[in-house]
Amino acid sequence: MQSWLFIRRAIVASSFCMALAQHASATGVEPLKDVQADPAPCLAAAGADDDDKVVELCTDLIDNENTAKADRVKALIARGDAYARKDMVDRAISDYDSVLGLDPTLADIFNARGELWRKKGDRPRALADFGAAIKLNPDHAAARANYKSMALELERLGALMAVAGKPSFNCAKARRAVEKVICANPELADLDREIFAANARAVREAETPRAGRALQREQDEFIARRNAEFGRPGYDLQKAMKQRLQQLNGVEAR
Repeated sequence: MQSWLFIRRAIVASSFCMALAQHASATGVEPLKDVQADPAPCLAAAGADDDDKVVELCTDLIDNENTAKADRVKALIARGDAYARKDMVDRAISDYDSVLGLDPTLADIFNARGELWRKKGDRPRALADFGAAIKLNPDHAAARANYKSMALELERLGALMAVAGKPSFNCAKARRAVEKVICANPELADLDREIFAANARAVREAETPRAGRALQREQDEFIARRNAEFGRPGYDLQKAMKQRLQQLNGVEAR
């Protein structure tokens, strides 16, 4: 009796398995087998530069647990590039972070992420990414150019910080009231230094020596007028200095 029940249960189980197999065959579904995600739609959208489609289709591929690692990397790069073109910088950086988490050997992605950090104003991170790209690929022309320009920019900023709040003249020797006020006000001090530098460039780049001397006379007249009018009712030193800087920048733009 027990032997018969065992045989009966075996027959029922076998019939159930056969029924599942027949159902799968009839519907074309293989429930016990994972189907690898198809990267073609995502990559086709990327090739067509259709950013909205890229975001939609590549997101589906990225979120699919059956996506192969190599295809997920490609999808993340495509979506990150699309976000960058759409000026969605934080999302683009996030995708590039994920890419480099999966494959930290991609110099192009370090360079691309560095450019986005630079766009956000995070210069140290930008420089680090450009440096990482060069370390991976010393011949990466874009990364080398970016690294050089970023390093020069940081150097200039360092130089500016060293003179921030300091005018073009020596405050220890300031005797005029207007000079003492400029020395005591960092914003006015920066304006004075910028005016001095802009005038020097304008004179240096003048088409003829005569034109350069004329420009210098204008600057001397501005200083004399500033010294004479400071302290008088209605005289706005900051406004006068800003107007002079704008005038000099206009001269340089010609």
